[in-house]
Amino acid sequence: MAFDLSIKRRAFLKQGVIAAAALAGGGILAGCGAANTAGGAETGGVAGTSGGHSGAKVNFKLGYLPITDHLTIIGHGQTQFQHASVEPVKFASWAELSEALKAGAVQGAFALTPIGISLRQKGVPIKAVFLGHRNGSVLTAQNSPDIASVEDLKGKTIAIPSRFSTHNILLRKLLAEKGIQADRDVKLIDMAPPEMVNALSTGRVGGFIVAEPFGGQAEKQGVGKVLKLSKDIWPDHICCALNVQEEVIAQHPEAVEEVVGALTKAAAFIEGNPKEASNLSVKYLGQKAEIVEYVLTQPKGRVTFTNLVPNIADFAATQDYMIQFGVTQEKIDLQQYVDDRFARQAKA
Repeated sequence: MAFDLSIKRRAFLKQGVIAAAALAGGGILAGCGAANTAGGAETGGVAGTSGGHSGAKVNFKLGYLPITDHLTIIGHGQTQFQHASVEPVKFASWAELSEALKAGAVQGAFALTPIGISLRQKGVPIKAVFLGHRNGSVLTAQNSPDIASVEDLKGKTIAIPSRFSTHNILLRKLLAEKGIQADRDVKLIDMAPPEMVNALSTGRVGGFIVAEPFGGQAEKQGVGKVLKLSKDIWPDHICCALNVQEEVIAQHPEAVEEVVGALTKAAAFIEGNPKEASNLSVKYLGQKAEIVEYVLTQPKGRVTFTNLVPNIADFAATQDYMIQFGVTQEKIDLQQYVDDRFARQAKA
């Protein structure tokens, strides 16, 4: 299970980031650097500062995955930060991103809501301060006449990004509504999102449910077809949230405010300028701009970047589904986990 890796593994991950920092030779100022990949960035610790003196910028490593859900990361290149040296760190899988949050190797990261709740449940000192998006995922099946409906997934292998994912919840919810038992009638396997299109094209899986742009990518390649957009399974659902280390929030609220403000402005830019946002995404997501533009617009509402202030009701609904589908057995105190003040201020 992703969260049960050994202490040795966690220490290795954190040390790897620090070692790479020494080689990198310094932080990246906003607007002038490309995104780093995990393990290839410098660090100043959970609440480190650039320059080591009072008033210096806070090092703020911002973890994300190369998915459309995290497109507000383009705000990094659109902002001149005054209080933080923001450094995007791209991860290939949710397991690696989760371990980085757990080890304190990043100051904040976009994480699936069930992952954030589970980390908090395990005592990781993080808070959800901003929503990455709403909707934005897709159930995709092999482009075969054998699969024409959700019911045709019976007996198939379906990839999900993690047991602790919104996608696991969405799929189980949809299957249950169709009278299909997820643990009996289909086979669910964990798979990193970037691997799913290839797995579909080679027949390793009959379908997958994951964040865009992988559904759009499979469509455009002719290897997959949309069975259901997540907005039609659970309208306006939340999925990823920006989780920030509590120590950073307590010691450097001005930096958190600045980061959330930049992401909020980026969200508005995406909604109003999908083509331009798609072009800007290439540096951060590494996806083709035309694919990103396709999933931002076809159809409208496939993924949305409005109403990104976190609220307790949305997280409570996710937590209730986690218990209903056996993802967890206990609830956390969401009042202590959700911190909406920065997002509310940015929206004002």
